[in-house]
Amino acid sequence: MCGRFTLRKQNELLAYQLQMAEIPAVVPRYNIAPTQTVLAIRPGEHGREWALLRWGLVPSWAKSTKGPLNINARSETVATSPAFRSAFKRRRCLIAGDGFYEWVGPPKDKRARFFSLKDEKVFAFAGIWERWQQGETVIESCAVLTTTANELVKPVHDRMPVILTDGDYSLWLNGEAPPSELESLLRPLDAGSMTVRSVGSFVNSARNEGDQCVLDG
Repeated sequence: MCGRFTLRKQNELLAYQLQMAEIPAVVPRYNIAPTQTVLAIRPGEHGREWALLRWGLVPSWAKSTKGPLNINARSETVATSPAFRSAFKRRRCLIAGDGFYEWVGPPKDKRARFFSLKDEKVFAFAGIWERWQQGETVIESCAVLTTTANELVKPVHDRMPVILTDGDYSLWLNGEAPPSELESLLRPLDAGSMTVRSVGSFVNSARNEGDQCVLDG
C-alpha cells in the first residue's frame, strides 16, 4: 500500500521532470498523509494541467464524504470496483512524489523505511481522481494505485504503489488507451532502480513535517 510519501524537489526541477511547462508554487513536503492536498497532473482542455487534489478518493455517487478513506486502489480490481472503475476509465492522473514510507515492527515500536529512486528523481504514482459535489460543495480527490511488491519492498510490505517511468506518462493520461495497454503499466517498478533506508521515529506522526522526517534512524 502507500500511506505516506514525499515531494521535496524545487519547482523548476519538479516541472521539468514531470514534463510540464509550469506547476504551482509548492512547498517541499516530507510527510504527505491521507486527506492532505497532493499535486496531480491530468489531461485538460489544452493539454496537461496541474491540479491540487485531496488524497482519499470520494466516489461521485457517495452520499457524503464520511465513507471509507480510499487512499489506495488495487490495480487488480480497479477496473471493476464500483468505487474506482469510472475514474479508472475516464479520470486517470499522475500524482507527483519522490519517495514513500512503509513501517515495520510491533505497534508500539514501528520504524519507517524510506523508498526512493537511486537517482533521486521525481516520479509519478499512477493515480485516479474523482469529482464529488453536493450543493455548492465540490471536492476533487484522488487515490494511488498499488500492485504487488518488488524484491526491495517485499521484506517490508506485500504491496507497493504503482510508480510510472517518464516514458509511461503519455499512455497513462491517454483517454483513448485500450485497457490492455493500461494494465501493462500496473506492474512493480524494477527493484534495481530503487533504494531503501531506515529513518527515525519523527516521521511516525502525520503532524510532523520537515527534513527531519527522512533523516537516518
